[in-house]
Amino acid sequence: MINSTVDDNGHAQIPDQQQHHCHCCQFHSQNQHKPVPVPKCLPKRIILVRHGESEGNKDDAMYTVTPDYRIPLTPKGIDQAKEAGSRIFDIVSDNGSEDNWKVYFYVSPYVRARSTLREIGRAFSRRRVLGVREECRIREQDFGNFQVADRMKVIKETRERFGRFFYRFPEGESAADVYDRVSSFLESLWRDIDMNRLHHDPNDDLNLVIISHGLASRVFLMKWFKWTVEQFEYLSNLGNCGFRVIQLGLGGEYSLAVHHTEEEMLEWGLSPEMISDQKWRAHASRSSWKDKCSWYLDTFFDHLANSDEDDYDEVKSDFSD
Repeated sequence: MINSTVDDNGHAQIPDQQQHHCHCCQFHSQNQHKPVPVPKCLPKRIILVRHGESEGNKDDAMYTVTPDYRIPLTPKGIDQAKEAGSRIFDIVSDNGSEDNWKVYFYVSPYVRARSTLREIGRAFSRRRVLGVREECRIREQDFGNFQVADRMKVIKETRERFGRFFYRFPEGESAADVYDRVSSFLESLWRDIDMNRLHHDPNDDLNLVIISHGLASRVFLMKWFKWTVEQFEYLSNLGNCGFRVIQLGLGGEYSLAVHHTEEEMLEWGLSPEMISDQKWRAHASRSSWKDKCSWYLDTFFDHLANSDEDDYDEVKSDFSD
């Protein structure tokens, strides 16, 4: 099998001497006497979905009497999930014009996420669904003890003052903790693809639909695109049954800009620089990655000299003043 995975920079990894025909790559054998390996394609899309409106979203007091993982959807949340299923079907089928595609679902174990999956699934026939897997690592952030409502209000206000990413709820988790387990999930996801555990026919476009929670989806995007903590802090939460489509561009890079507009990304809190990067990814090839390194370096350095000599002269001048 061709080992087609994604590296730490989000590049499709396919051996240069072997290619196959599909949406993400092309295949031919350099040596006609060697057996042709079975190709394995990358997902065309990864769609991150937040659950529908829950009773907890509607009334915070629900958390004082019901465990977080058992909070159900409201009737409105059920309708939102049904509508999301129809919209996702239109996306993966190109409004019904494409026939060679399949979906595979990953879902949080929380009741509201599983109920959202159930309603989204009504939009798909059985032949379209490769499978579904409950994945505990994409569950909601653990907020600790919800039983004392006034205490939780004070804690959430404290989090806003000290930063959402590193602040850890008493007896609970920080966004950084969620990032760690979502990162572990992402590694497993690529092993699923690399080992063909999803039983995917390479002639079909593969669409992964991950039904989770707002924070888990945001840190997934953060990990995927290597956004900084500062960039994460500006991201807005997904609305109930809102979704983000990470789609494979023609050059082998994944991007939000293939499906989503600049206006949408601005609304989500992406900076102009982040949006520019997404637009580049939508059309970039693997070989052009080195040309983008300066953008990432400039995020961390105010100025880098063009040569060792320039750097030495500048430092020497600073010390001699």
